[in-house]
Amino acid sequence: MASSSSPAYALGIDYGTNSCRSLLVDLKDGREVGSTVFNYPSGDLGVLTDPRDPNVARQNPQDYLDGLEAVVRGALEQAKANVAGFDAAQVVGIGIDTTGSTPIPVNQEGTPLGLLPEFKGNLNAMVWLWKDHTAHAEAAEITKLGNEIRPQIMAKCGGIYSSEWYWSKILRLRRHDPKVFEAGYSFVEHCDWLPAVLAGDTNPLTLKRSVCAAGHKAMFSTEWGGLPDKEFLAKLDPALADLRDRLYSEAHVADTKAGNLCAAWAQRLGLKEGIAIAVGAFDAHMGAVGAGIKEGTIVKILGTSTCDLMIAPDSKPLADIPGVCGIVNGSVVGGHFGIEAGQSAVGDIFLWFVNNLVPDSYGATPGDKFVKMEAAMSGQKPGASGLLALDWNNGNRTVLVDHRLTGLLLGQTLHTKAHEVYRAYIEATAFGALTIINRIEEYGVPVLEVVNTGGLSIKNATLMQIYADILGRPMKVSRSEQTCALGAAIFGAAAAGAGTVADIQSRVTATREKVYYPISENQTVYAELYSLYRTLHDAFGTAAWQGGLYDVMKRLLEIRARQR
Repeated sequence: MASSSSPAYALGIDYGTNSCRSLLVDLKDGREVGSTVFNYPSGDLGVLTDPRDPNVARQNPQDYLDGLEAVVRGALEQAKANVAGFDAAQVVGIGIDTTGSTPIPVNQEGTPLGLLPEFKGNLNAMVWLWKDHTAHAEAAEITKLGNEIRPQIMAKCGGIYSSEWYWSKILRLRRHDPKVFEAGYSFVEHCDWLPAVLAGDTNPLTLKRSVCAAGHKAMFSTEWGGLPDKEFLAKLDPALADLRDRLYSEAHVADTKAGNLCAAWAQRLGLKEGIAIAVGAFDAHMGAVGAGIKEGTIVKILGTSTCDLMIAPDSKPLADIPGVCGIVNGSVVGGHFGIEAGQSAVGDIFLWFVNNLVPDSYGATPGDKFVKMEAAMSGQKPGASGLLALDWNNGNRTVLVDHRLTGLLLGQTLHTKAHEVYRAYIEATAFGALTIINRIEEYGVPVLEVVNTGGLSIKNATLMQIYADILGRPMKVSRSEQTCALGAAIFGAAAAGAGTVADIQSRVTATREKVYYPISENQTVYAELYSLYRTLHDAFGTAAWQGGLYDVMKRLLEIRARQR
């Protein structure tokens, strides 16, 4: 890498659901000198769907490769324009984050089946995107068997296995399209495949796998010898037990070097051959690092969905937490357990609402409608609309882990306005976030501060104030708008030997000056509304709930009358 006296930069590549983006960062002070976005051209906003099944969500691996070249070259061009004397040779490392679990069926050389002519047009041979829910029956089967014979494994992933995760999708493919399954020599997570591509060796038996992906989505842990044992897998399907030998036995923290940039991709990207490529990880986990995560901080990545991340030192025992998306040592940073939770839809709910139900009187475009609705509701008191919603329009990720739950809006009348509904949906997502925080604290992990990142945290001040009032904590916002890519760049730099993750974080991450503090009178009303939310949450979301719903509507009306 460059000497300590010369400029040094790291490149982070963030692969999202609809696009990928680059971020070129000055490792001295975190200055962001180049960033480019590439929208995936395939399918609907980059997602391949099936009109016969709304649960299908796949992607074209060619989009990833084309996007990689576009965003790296774009960032380098911007840096040359923005920084006098910039030279691509000053880039010392690359980190990559992706969505997940987003597994790719590959052949023996590690080539995605979706790139082979014989599987052209076959959705099952493509990348299985994180939000593909076709495997909900398989997930339920894995959950049942796991809790019966491997409860220690299930406890680490919150007690319930998700249709969004690795084994569910592979088992679904095995049953739904055996031909593609049999052609798949192995299955590689998106975040593991791309670093291998850059390093020039995609052999699925030797490429370095991410402990973030392995631990949170594939039930990997050194406690039980890596992946789930063959006996367990064979009870699901003997083919899964056979597949285990073609997967992996080791997984790595993201500051580990996955390899060095090969000559072919160095030429294709315009970078120096041999620079460090970090082991990949999931977007939210690297985003937490880019937001400055530390012990006692929960980082909320607010986007179409949310992911909530915390860390706890691995030097102390940590209780299993029911309903979280996993507790994995090293999944966020080394030496710490990573605790993952999240919500299956947040921004997606707002987009669905504005695209389908908000009248044109609020504006001609979705952007105009959001601006006008925020202005209309900003002076409204909590509870004044009489509305209460459940935030399950795309199922529940935490703490119920049930894809087959749906949304609910309660309290609407002939006088209800669109902006009031919008506020109710914002409040519902905040109530869902509070439910996650309460669950984590119940099991001994204190939440001292909340740092937010993502477009919603930057663009919607009313949402942030509502979150502060409902969560009862100051809401901070990350300085960078690209924390996932920033986190990836931090790991790229660490893999190159530019310092520890904590050292690099201290130089390149920060929060914004504006902090949203709870307003006490709003907190009081929201505590009442949250008790009603929990009644609905438990009534519709848990089998063990016993109680009545008779008073919910009436209590909403009482709060509405008082607040008006």
